[in-house]
Amino acid sequence: MTRQIALLANPTAGRGNADQILDAVTARLAASGAVVEHLIGDDADHALELARKAAADGVDTVVTLGGDGMVHVAVQALAETEVSLGVVPLGTGNDFARALGIPTGDPLAAADVVVRDQPRRIDLGRALAPASGSASATQTWFATVLAAGFDAAVNERANAMRWPHGDLRYTLAALSVIRSWKPVPYRLEIDGVVREQEAMLLAIANTESYGGGLRIAAECDPADGLLDAILIKPVSRLEFLRVFPGVRQAKHLTHPAFERIRARRITASAPGVVAYSDGERLGSLPLEVECVPSALGVLVPPTA
Repeated sequence: MTRQIALLANPTAGRGNADQILDAVTARLAASGAVVEHLIGDDADHALELARKAAADGVDTVVTLGGDGMVHVAVQALAETEVSLGVVPLGTGNDFARALGIPTGDPLAAADVVVRDQPRRIDLGRALAPASGSASATQTWFATVLAAGFDAAVNERANAMRWPHGDLRYTLAALSVIRSWKPVPYRLEIDGVVREQEAMLLAIANTESYGGGLRIAAECDPADGLLDAILIKPVSRLEFLRVFPGVRQAKHLTHPAFERIRARRITASAPGVVAYSDGERLGSLPLEVECVPSALGVLVPPTA
């Protein structure tokens, strides 16, 4: 049977070259004999609607052209289905692609991974927000990391800033947040065991990095049936400023404030703390987070 591929594209990705990259990737996939359909949403909600319809209509593969935010959209549509996910990373972070060995910086090499059609089942995280007032309970899947602490607060601050753009915005946001940041009093239930713990941040990871290569959960395995809960326990602001930049090289793993707990289910609550997953805003704690083993099929290189 002829392979059916849907390309879910972010029209703003690719540093202004999205149209050219879309055409080149389409040509590479079509040359393999596949029928290729373009899905270009007006916004994230529209993109999700298109991806869900494509999956329901029986497409074989949905391929994202964009960053981790576009992967996040696709995961909502493809979790617990037999439709495979292909990734052509065009974002600034590309943590999901990096975790699975998918080429970054070379769209046609990533397209060749899709052509090979070698799926690997990986786990996903599922975050459940309880019903509150008139709002019903909500469920959100994530592929990389759920952040609920200093890192999420920086994301929140950066998103509220109109200037500057790029990495400098996040640097300025981090410096702004750290000035008043205090350890968060988390209440955690980890596989049924309740724990109260103050910490600078809590990250619940399915893959090892977020934020464009910050290896908060270095060596995290996305197919072990567990999530990695990462805590950076209380330190002074000065010490935290010294430790956090080293996350990119995983230097924090040997710091006495670092703790990793591998678990199937984690419930986290804390006053006034906002959570982000795959770089997208989830909302405030509390959240019940669980690992769903083998929930997603991803097309990966032969060595992944």
